[in-house]
Amino acid sequence: MSYLVAMKGFTLGLSMIVPIGAQNAMILNQGINRNHHLLAAALCAFYDILLISVGIMGGSLILNSSDIMFTLLTWGGILFLIGYGASSYQAALSPQTSEKGNKNTAHKSIKVVVLTSLVVTFLNPHAYIDTVMVIGSVGGQFDGLNKYYFMAGAMAASLTWFFTLASGAAKLSHILARPKVKQGIDLAIAAVMWIIAASLFQSWIERFYS
Repeated sequence: MSYLVAMKGFTLGLSMIVPIGAQNAMILNQGINRNHHLLAAALCAFYDILLISVGIMGGSLILNSSDIMFTLLTWGGILFLIGYGASSYQAALSPQTSEKGNKNTAHKSIKVVVLTSLVVTFLNPHAYIDTVMVIGSVGGQFDGLNKYYFMAGAMAASLTWFFTLASGAAKLSHILARPKVKQGIDLAIAAVMWIIAASLFQSWIERFYS
């Protein structure tokens, strides 16, 4: 029974994390550039573990019960995702995308990678919605040890996915770094960011006007 509960947490965690988000976009780009990509994966996984813990241990009840918090998170997420999508769209159209000499500007210091990981996680309200509100709400329904099994499964999903994404992007960097491919990735990221923003807006409308 405990394995089934842990698998539920793992499955839900993957369903929340796998769709392209700001964290995934950052790790993907770091992997393509082979630039501290494993560090980026470790940091994002660690942040997710913290947020999942907060959500399952009761934080989701606070966020879900407060219309003000829900509105702030939702609209913060919408604005963040629109802005992130716009930056990806701009990168796709930038002349530098087609220049091989752009490699020198692609690499970031460890300090910049750490700061970027903090921004795409803790200044991204959508991360709170996925981890604290959604995963936290489901995990909070379990009692006793099952709650911790579910939590462990959800945390394992973050670790598995982020390191798989970082390692996979690095191994395929010779393909993914090609100008046309990279441009396509940036355009896809922009589109997904805007689609998620639209879904958040729809959720907000349904909560207050349905």
